[in-house]
Order: sequence, then structure tokens, then C-alpha cells
Amino acid sequence: MNSLFPIFVKLDGRQVLVVGAGRVGEPKIRGLLSTGARIRVVAQQATEVVQEWARNAEIQLEERSFVPSDLDNVFLVVVATSSRDLNQLVFNEAHARTVLCNVVDVPEQCDFYYPAVLQRGDLQIAISTSGQSPSLAQRIRQQLERQFGAGYSRWVAELGETRRKVLASNLGAERKRDLLQSLASVEAFEAALSDGLKANRKGVAV
Repeated sequence: MNSLFPIFVKLDGRQVLVVGAGRVGEPKIRGLLSTGARIRVVAQQATEVVQEWARNAEIQLEERSFVPSDLDNVFLVVVATSSRDLNQLVFNEAHARTVLCNVVDVPEQCDFYYPAVLQRGDLQIAISTSGQSPSLAQRIRQQLERQFGAGYSRWVAELGETRRKVLASNLGAERKRDLLQSLASVEAFEAALSDGLKANRKGVAV
């Protein structure tokens, strides 16, 4: 039975630790850059890309061995090393401090998993197999990419603006609910996409 609770977590301003900055660690760090988290990386060696992020002050990089005190005041930790002993050590120390931990590619040492994510602006669709088959999750994401095209990015932004106006209106609660549901329909999206294409064509013609 899958006991995972699917949530989207705000990391803005929170301290996140990444142990390891090689081929595996680099994409994990990259995925954190846009979250607003305060990212500290501890690794004996780091890729050139990770070093560049440090030079640009996007992350804090310490090229040395991990020590348990690195976990002090940390919200979550991602472990991306090739050492089973080190991975186990970080996992144990994180649990002792109730710090959420993800040891890459070791499901039994993960409090959370990285899902395959499809993003269209503010629309995010996350797919997880609870670590059983990341390849399957990626394949499903690729299928969804074809279903949810780039047009969803603009449409979701428009929906958000319209929703705020509807909620601020004097309409009754039931009318507001019905209107918001109709605005989020497939037909409404297709109409919005069609209007957008017409506007683009006019712009090109001018």
C-alpha cells in the first residue's frame, strides 16, 4: 500500500543541504535553484557547473568531507554520493535530527522522492512511482507533455487573474463556483488557445 502523502513544498528561505556535487548531484542542485531555498553543498569534489554556481553566489559550496553538524538547522537534505557508507551515515544523522532526507537512487533511504515533473508556467504535474520505476515516471511525463502543450502556461495565468476577479465580485457562491468550473473546461482552453493564435497572426501581419 502506498502511504506517501503528495504535497508541493515551499522551500523559499529554507536551508537545504546537498551532499555530493558530481554527475548525480549536479542536476539535483539545479532543480533547487529556482525554489528560493538557501542551498549549501558539501562535497570533496564538485563539477565545473556547480563551482560556477558557487562563484555566482547561487549556492554555498564547501569542498570537504561531510560532518554531522552540517545538518544543524537544515530543513531537508539530498545525498548524491557513490559511497554507501557515507549515504547511510547522512541518512542516520538526518533521522536523528528529524531532517527530511533523500538518498538518490536508494528508495529505502528516502523520506521523499523526486517526481517526474511536467511544468507549464504555474501548472505543475508530478508523477511518482514511489521510487519503483523512475523510467516509467519519465515516460508518463513525456506522454503528458504532448497532452498539455505550451499554451497551458498562458492559460493558467489568465485563469488565475480571472479567478481573483470572480471571487471579488458580488456574484453568489454557487454562481461563482459554476463560472470557475466552466472557465477551466477543455472547451474554454481550446477557445483561449484559438484566440491566442488569431492574435499572434494579426501581430505577424502588422
